[in-house]
Formats: sequence, C-alpha cells, structure tokens
Amino acid sequence: RPSVPPSVPPSVRPSVPPADVGFLTTFFKRLEPNRSGRYEAEFPFLSPCGRANFLRCDDRPLVFTQLLPAAGGCRLLSYCGGGERLAVPFQPESLAVSPENGRLYHPAPAKAGGVGLVRSALAFEWSPLFEYGRGPQPPTHFIWEGRRYRLTEELLPLLRADGGPGRAGESPAVPVAPSQG
Repeated sequence: RPSVPPSVPPSVRPSVPPADVGFLTTFFKRLEPNRSGRYEAEFPFLSPCGRANFLRCDDRPLVFTQLLPAAGGCRLLSYCGGGERLAVPFQPESLAVSPENGRLYHPAPAKAGGVGLVRSALAFEWSPLFEYGRGPQPPTHFIWEGRRYRLTEELLPLLRADGGPGRAGESPAVPVAPSQG
C-alpha cells in the first residue's frame, strides 16, 4: 500500500486494495494528466473513475511489471498488475535506456504519457541482452529470442519533453549496464 503524508486530504488517499484487478484496470485505463484545477502541482495525474483519484509518482505513472506468454504470436508487456487487461504489445526495438538516470522504458498508452517505466527486476533480468557501442553510451541493440534488434531511441524525446523522470514508478532504479563477460 502506498504511503500517504498526513497532510493529504482523505479524499485523495488510496482506498482500494492493490489486488483488485478490476479497479486497477479501470483506474489505469482512465489515467490522464491532472488538468482539474485541483492538486495539479502535488498530483500530476488523475483517474476520473467514480470520484477523481489523484496520483503522484517518482517517475512514470505506468510501470511494466510482467512479460506475458505469446498470444497469437505477439508477446504482451503487462503494466501495473493488470495482467492481460493492462498490456501492450512488446516492442523490443523500442526499449530505451535514459542517459540521465539509467532506467529502462517501453512505449505505453498515449493517454498516460506514451512512456512507461520497466520494473527494476525485469530490467535487471534483461540487462545481459543489451549490446553497447563504444564509451559510456546507452545501448544500441537488444537481443530477443534469437533476433538482434537495433534500438530506435524513439522514446528519448518523450522522456526529455516533460523534464524526464518525476512522473511515476518505482525508486530507486536499477540501471541497465553492460554485462561483464
């Protein structure tokens, strides 16, 4: 359960058990930037399901937590504990490592900012699959299921456009680093 400072009004405190997948699905599918005129500085996101549910996060509001088995030939990357109900097609070529913080990101639904943070445990598991060029640069390729993907870096402008981290997820990050072989 998230910790909430005592200064936060009861109307913005979490009130649903984290295991309620139905609520999580509704909450995260409706998540959007907070332009309500209420608590915008303190809570940059809200989900207008029932009453407005306000969200503050350390990096990104969507955190990818699990890679699901192939369904119809396409692997799904699930976010925020929602299983298949909260998932996007896994796009290995679109993975991006932030040069600023070393965290790993993947494309997410546009309504929630277009970028989601990859859970630290998953990023750590995938870290040996990255290939690096020379010097201290982000990875250039990702080896997935026997195929070598050139990383597109398409997410980097989105990460920089909103000032980078400060939008949701988990902290501290486990930076993706070159494997020692």
